[in-house]
Parts: sequence; structure tokens; C-alpha cells
Amino acid sequence: MIRRDPTLGMVTVEPAAPADAAAVVDLWVDLAADQRRHGSHLRADANRKAVERTLARDAAAGELTVARADAADDIVGFVRFGVERGPLAQTRTRGLVRDLYVVPGRRDEGVGTRLLAAAEAALRERDVDVLAVEAMAPNVAAIRLYERRGYRPHRIELEREVENDKRPRGDR
Repeated sequence: MIRRDPTLGMVTVEPAAPADAAAVVDLWVDLAADQRRHGSHLRADANRKAVERTLARDAAAGELTVARADAADDIVGFVRFGVERGPLAQTRTRGLVRDLYVVPGRRDEGVGTRLLAAAEAALRERDVDVLAVEAMAPNVAAIRLYERRGYRPHRIELEREVENDKRPRGDR
């Protein structure tokens, strides 16, 4: 069920400009920090400068879309995406959704769905055959969004701590 608060105004989803990278990096840091509760190993603020450069490149390449609150022109969400590239030949061309984030106060309004739809449309225009997105296994809300959009598990990544004489298994 999508809740709409008329006092919050409408949200516009549009391609980002390279100048948006500075604002989006703050949201990326929030995303990375939040993902720690789901088991991510990324250091949020320590990656700020590298991510800002990446976001500016993504925007210039048309691979970053933002959601703006019309009233204040504030960026309230973003999605990064692109075509998978690598040295190995594959039978399908994969479009990858790399990051999707909506500020907590604008969730459950359909903003994430609109951002995902925009990324999917841009990837279809690039002639991808399949779409892929990752979510941390315990992030039930993200998985639910992706499943509603037709995504199904494709690959499962498993992880465990390294055991050695300095660090017994289970010691974090």
C-alpha cells in the first residue's frame, strides 16, 4: 500500500547532472551506513570522495537518476545503474542496478518503485537482455520491492569469518 502525504509535495524522477554528485554522495553515505545493519562491510564516510567521483561519472554517462521533491528541489532518492562489462563473454547482456536509495521520510510513497522503473527503462534502451539487482540478504524491504517488480534470485553469495590463531570463528 502506498501512502501519500499531500503536505510533502510531488516527486520528480529525472536523470542526474554531474553537479548533483555532491548532494547524492550524502545519500550514498546514508545508504552505506544503513547497510551495515544488514551485514555490509563498506565504510560509509571513508568512501565519500571516491563515491562522489564515481557518481559524477555515472551522471555524465546517463547512469544516475535522482528523485527530487518539487517543493524544495531536494534530492530524496537515487539509483545507479549500468550495463555489466568485463573480460568474460556471456550469453546475455546484463543491466545492473547498483544502488537504490530513498530517504526514510519518503519511503512507502512509490519513490523507490519509480526510480527502479527509470533505471530499467534506461537499461532497456541500451538493449540489455536481463536486469540484475543486489540486496543484502537480511534487507527484507528491498527484497520485497524487487520481487514485486519481478526479480527472482539468480546467484547466492555466501560468506563466513576467517579462522586463525588470532581470530577464532565467531569472534568479530
